[in-house]
Amino acid sequence: MDSSSYFDVIVIGAGIMGSCAAYHLSKLNQKTLLLEQFDLLHPLGSSHGHSRTTRLTYPESFYPPLVSLSRSLFLSAESEAGYTVLSPTPQLDMGPLSDLSFKSCIDNSSSTEHTLLDKKSLKERFSGAFDLPEADGWTALETPLGGVLNPTKSVAMFQSLAARHGAVIRDRTEVTGIKKEAALEAVQVLTARGEVLYGKKVIITAGAWAHNLVQSVSGIEIPIEPVHTLICYWKIREGREGELTAAAGFPTFASYGDPYIYGTPCIEYPNLIKIAMHGGIPCDPDRRDWQVGSRAAASLKEPNVNELVDPVVQWISKFMPAHVESSNGPVMTQACMYSMTPDGDFIIDFLGGEFGKDVVVAGGFSGHGFKMGPAVGKILAEMAVQGVAAVPDGVDMGMFSIARFQNNTGGNAKVHAAQVSVHKT
Repeated sequence: MDSSSYFDVIVIGAGIMGSCAAYHLSKLNQKTLLLEQFDLLHPLGSSHGHSRTTRLTYPESFYPPLVSLSRSLFLSAESEAGYTVLSPTPQLDMGPLSDLSFKSCIDNSSSTEHTLLDKKSLKERFSGAFDLPEADGWTALETPLGGVLNPTKSVAMFQSLAARHGAVIRDRTEVTGIKKEAALEAVQVLTARGEVLYGKKVIITAGAWAHNLVQSVSGIEIPIEPVHTLICYWKIREGREGELTAAAGFPTFASYGDPYIYGTPCIEYPNLIKIAMHGGIPCDPDRRDWQVGSRAAASLKEPNVNELVDPVVQWISKFMPAHVESSNGPVMTQACMYSMTPDGDFIIDFLGGEFGKDVVVAGGFSGHGFKMGPAVGKILAEMAVQGVAAVPDGVDMGMFSIARFQNNTGGNAKVHAAQVSVHKT
């Protein structure tokens, strides 16, 4: 066998999860191959663009420890790379106390630094930018460890560091098959180029393509639904531009309720602020309607656009009318994609069956996983190499198992409502 075709671990999918896994594998002195079906740093999936938020506030108690670990790993990688991908900010969460998700966020923050703000104190804290409703017990929660991550720059950083530690990275290499080679004690990976590659272990981090790939090679159906989502940028009102920047201490923020709205400070484009709805429309990742979310479609009152944009217009007019212009719609939009599980929780597990612990699957990051990429990558690397991963206290890997869907198609039980709005067509 040609040694150039044999690796300790082959990682399929070079988004944030796969790139971080390759980085950690290379640091463990594993001969690592990272495969990407498109160009590196492509805009077709979920790991591109200029901003993703990071925050410790979550309704679920098992995510903050992963976010905390990831933050330290981001900072360590920045030090190694010699440049930054994280712009620290405060994090602001807003909601009615009757909203169980928001109430859980407050409860989960009780042991860490936090400040509760009412309508008056919130206006004083952020130059009057936010206007909380008088009714329904609306409150704001400020925590210190928010921030804006640059996703494309982050992925590039982990790929370059992985290569520096010896990983091999190949793009434009579509995987068409994965087979167990018992005689060789390896997993065979077949590509559309006709290559036959071998890995002692394989990690699948194929994002929106994970469902079809896993089903085709194993017959196992993992419930991951690709969702086309829309990122919107809005014009800041004249004279308010300097108040909404990260440099001025403006926060990353989230507004709980129906719908769930999130945003970042003015950091990507001059005088524009990113505010979007946490939701989308089911799609085929290979046959997406790229007009959904375009200005042309919006001008034609395309229904799907209205479902993704109108709730944001209404939110801005209610919560930030003095600082953000919304009457003419977003200045521009960008398409992105979520890979949704029924419960919104990740899948991080061994594939099992004939593959046993030789194939690890990670997917279904449901629009909130990017911030945890370095921690997930570390876990995946340890699962592949050691068969088990060291996880932070408070993290139960059973919450991310494939088996959780066997007896309950909805997955993990939740006491609060789903945050992501999925609009069926």
